[in-house]
Amino acid sequence: MTFKKVFVTASAALAIAASFAGNAMARDLLHVGTEPTFAPFEFLDTKTREFSGFDIDLIKAVADKAGYDVKIMNMGFDALIPALSSGTIDVIASGISITEERQKKVDFTTPYYQSGLSYLIRKDSVDQIKTFADLKGKRLAVQIGTTGAEYAKNVEGAKVASFNTTSEAFMDLNARNADAVVLDRPVLAYFLKTKPRVAKQLQLSADVVDAEYFGFAVKKGNTELQQKLNAAFDELKKSGEFDKIQDKWFAK
Repeated sequence: MTFKKVFVTASAALAIAASFAGNAMARDLLHVGTEPTFAPFEFLDTKTREFSGFDIDLIKAVADKAGYDVKIMNMGFDALIPALSSGTIDVIASGISITEERQKKVDFTTPYYQSGLSYLIRKDSVDQIKTFADLKGKRLAVQIGTTGAEYAKNVEGAKVASFNTTSEAFMDLNARNADAVVLDRPVLAYFLKTKPRVAKQLQLSADVVDAEYFGFAVKKGNTELQQKLNAAFDELKKSGEFDKIQDKWFAK
C-alpha cells in the first residue's frame, strides 16, 4: 500500500514537472498578414502549397529570434492595415513601403530592403517608351494599394487599370490591353527571371524612380513588439543570417 502511494505521488510529481516544462517551452503566436502575389517577396509555392518568399523567410527568422512562432494569414493588400488596426493580425510582412501616409496609421520596424519603381513594356514598344516621362497618355496596369498604383494615377493623361494581383497586371500587358506595368523593380525582375518564355517578349526599364524602403508594420503604438522585432533583426544582421536569406532571393 505504501509503495503504491509513493508511486502515485512520484507520477504526479512527474506530471507537474512536465506541465511546467511545457509551459516554459510554449511561445506566443505571431499572426502575420501578407498578400502572397508579390514574388519574390511573398507568394504561394505551387509545389509545396506553402507561403514562400524573401519576406516570409525573413519574418519567420526575425520572429524566431524574438521568441515567437508564426502563423501566416493570406488577405488582400488593401485589407492588411485595417486587419492590423483591428487586432486580427500582429504584423504585416508584405513588401510594404514605408511612406509618410502609412506611418500615420501603423508603426514600422527597421527598414530591411530598399526598392524603387520601374516599368515593364513589350519589346515592340521600346522605341515609343524610353523613360518614365514617355508613360504620359499610356495605358498602365498596376496592383491595387501599391506605390506603383499611387505613381501611375499621377501620370498625366494615363489610363490606369488596377488589379488585385500582380499576375493580373502582367496578363493585361501580355493581352495588349496595357502599354506598361508599373511596379517595384525587384518584382518585375523576378517575374522575368521565372517566366523566360514570356520574358522574351518584354523589356524592363532602366529607369528607377521613387526609391523607398520596405519594413514590417505593427499596430500603431505597439512599441514593445516593434522593439523586439528590431532587436531580433539586428541580431540576424550581425550573425550573417540576414545576408544568407537575401542571397537566396536576390542576385548580387
